[in-house]
Amino acid sequence: MQREILKNLQAGRTCLAVVGLGYVGLPIAVAFAGKVKTLGFDINRDKIRLYRQGIDPTREIGDEQLSGAALEFTADPARLKQAQVIIVAVPTPVNGDKTPDLTPVIQASRLIGQNLSPGSIVIFESTVYPGVTEEICTPILEHESGLVCGKDFSIGYSPERINPGDKAHKLQNITKIVAGMNDETREIIAAVYGLIITAGVYKASSIQVAEAAKLAENAQRDINIAFMNELAMAFDRMGINTKDVIDAMNTKWNALGFYPGLVGGHCIGVDPYYFIYQAEMLGYHSQLIAAGRRVNDSMAGFVSDHIIKRLLQSGKNVGNFNLYVLGITFKENCPDMRNSKALEVCRRLGEYGVSVKVVDPVVDQAEFRKTTGLELVSLAEVKQADCLAFLVAHEQFKELRPTDLAGMFNAGQQTKRLIVDLKSIFEQQSIEAQGYSYWSL
Repeated sequence: MQREILKNLQAGRTCLAVVGLGYVGLPIAVAFAGKVKTLGFDINRDKIRLYRQGIDPTREIGDEQLSGAALEFTADPARLKQAQVIIVAVPTPVNGDKTPDLTPVIQASRLIGQNLSPGSIVIFESTVYPGVTEEICTPILEHESGLVCGKDFSIGYSPERINPGDKAHKLQNITKIVAGMNDETREIIAAVYGLIITAGVYKASSIQVAEAAKLAENAQRDINIAFMNELAMAFDRMGINTKDVIDAMNTKWNALGFYPGLVGGHCIGVDPYYFIYQAEMLGYHSQLIAAGRRVNDSMAGFVSDHIIKRLLQSGKNVGNFNLYVLGITFKENCPDMRNSKALEVCRRLGEYGVSVKVVDPVVDQAEFRKTTGLELVSLAEVKQADCLAFLVAHEQFKELRPTDLAGMFNAGQQTKRLIVDLKSIFEQQSIEAQGYSYWSL
């Protein structure tokens, strides 16, 4: 029966459903809607309402493409009964103690199980530690549906690899890892994703291998960024410009091209904790990955403390400083504020009594207001500043020139105007030549 799934999808006799329509699920649903009948499901009715109006708050698809997509949106779980392929793309965050929070994926499994039709394939994309799909999600699907996995339905896993805000590496041109509970299921899943993935499909040997691959690739990035952050903190004490070091280092062919910065978001800042947790449950205490997490988690404190130090050196009372933070999302050109370390920098500055105004042309204003209780400031409203702290390298910030910055400062201030530039948007020598005090990682 499973061998007919692809034919049924392409003939329009059945449909594919995507559960969870965020930064990952929405692009997947839109891509499949161009090939087969697709249902986009999310429990957030406000989100569904926006999507039906052709409004994409994630900016991953864009309003125009979303409006033209042949995609049906619903918040009614009963509609999932019509789907023969169900892709799960709900978030998997961590708790306050950095342990995995599997609540979203467990709730999604329950909801899908209650509406699971015989002969279906359920594919999980949510990042989890090895074993979650088969040992936690599958029993829930069986219990809620009354069906037997391997007999009445099948499961698979295909880790999401979407890079939010990245216009070059999109869903279609990133190799897709796929795995199934058996060879037949894996081949069907590979064929289904093959409808939309132009970069090719990699068939992992097992579901646990596919689950582990996602954790490993993000832990690898986390460690490399932690190394650069550690260098930046040391070079700061040595009076050496880290960017100058990186520019020199990157002339070698095997340099990896990593840079220091704030590491947040829902992948690199979270996924290593899933590995650490599972390893510790099995008696292995992570050394390198845990150390990388400690370094990267400490960067918000390092940055905020350095800003305070620079402000105090100017001789002005910290509480009287007019400080603007430019960029509050977890990465450039992406409106996502989840686990944003820039937001943490603002909170820590507030603990020192600094009044912080935030500028971010990318973030959703309503979401920012809901999260912080504050209002965003536009670039045009930046006036009489004592300090501009560029924490995120949005394209709009990269377009600024030193002459643009001059009008944002207090023209009559006696102390040096301070520019904090974490991502080295500006060239230090040219900035300092115009009388600014400049600091970057």
